[in-house]
Amino acid sequence: MTLQLTKLSKTAGCAAKIGQADLHAALAHLPKAHDPRVLVGLDTSDDAAVILLTDELALVETVDIFTPIVDDPYDFGRIAATNSLSDIYAMGARPLSALSFVAWPVSTLGTDSLGQVLRGAGVVCEAAGIAIAGGHSIVDEEPKFGLFVTGLVHPKKIVSIDGAQPGDVLVFTKRLGTGVLTTAVKRGHLTSEQLRPAIDSMTELNHHAAEAMVEVGVHAATDVTGFGLLGHLGNLLRASGAKLGRPLGARLELAQIPFFDGVIELAAEDVCPGGSKRNLAYAAPNTRFAAGIAPHLQLLLADAQTSGGLLMAVAPEKVEALIQALAARAVGVRAIVGRLVEAESVGQIDVA
Repeated sequence: MTLQLTKLSKTAGCAAKIGQADLHAALAHLPKAHDPRVLVGLDTSDDAAVILLTDELALVETVDIFTPIVDDPYDFGRIAATNSLSDIYAMGARPLSALSFVAWPVSTLGTDSLGQVLRGAGVVCEAAGIAIAGGHSIVDEEPKFGLFVTGLVHPKKIVSIDGAQPGDVLVFTKRLGTGVLTTAVKRGHLTSEQLRPAIDSMTELNHHAAEAMVEVGVHAATDVTGFGLLGHLGNLLRASGAKLGRPLGARLELAQIPFFDGVIELAAEDVCPGGSKRNLAYAAPNTRFAAGIAPHLQLLLADAQTSGGLLMAVAPEKVEALIQALAARAVGVRAIVGRLVEAESVGQIDVA
């Protein structure tokens, strides 16, 4: 019998995230951190925490755990590890080590499949130049896996989400639609083999894209995962606007946004995860769509991504250098998707 990990979970991949509205409500109960060593914490909704160690060294910390997004355990491990490492790269840091966390229905799935998950994660970490040095495991009816990853960065070279400026150009490095495509497989609209392009993307480390952005010097960056393009862009706009002391907005060009083949047609048939619909509901009050942009296209901009690309805000005079640096490192998607502008309200996004 073919193993079907996704049948054992109600959600898949980063679509399992708690919605932004509920998450903000819960985090409001967490006491504010007053440790001066915390250079990047919860305030900005950034990709990872950054802790100052010395004048020339800071520790970057992140954790990502989710339910199976594919049925193959080896691919599940690879995707989960790639996704976990992405937050380190989004901060302009280099990974140092990883710890694994696994929740597994041993009585149902046994340990061979778990071994394949760990093997896949180990292969990705080896490619990133780090080891899985330890971890923690529990028994659970629903399988879950992920990594706690640490990295290192110079305190003055941190790439956070709060440095964007009006006039910056938005560059994105992967295709959108993994939430829709994986849901389509789960519902029987696509075969696992037809999902292969998305799996290849979800297991592609953002290492080279991060190298390019650090070399060129971007103002801000984030990886696009469970909150979708609109959600993560909104976080960047709010954090950067707060630092500027005035509202910052964005103009997205729908025609320039890269999607996986077939994903638009699937979205038109309402094949999408519930997380994507929650994302759009959260983003809608701050998003203005041009007349004629169909609801399913609006939803795709909020589609919950797993192990997505980097979204970078770069000064106009550095755009060409960034595109060339990405091309030199064989980063396949190098899409200029919009621009940042002065806005009337906080986090305003216009989609044309």
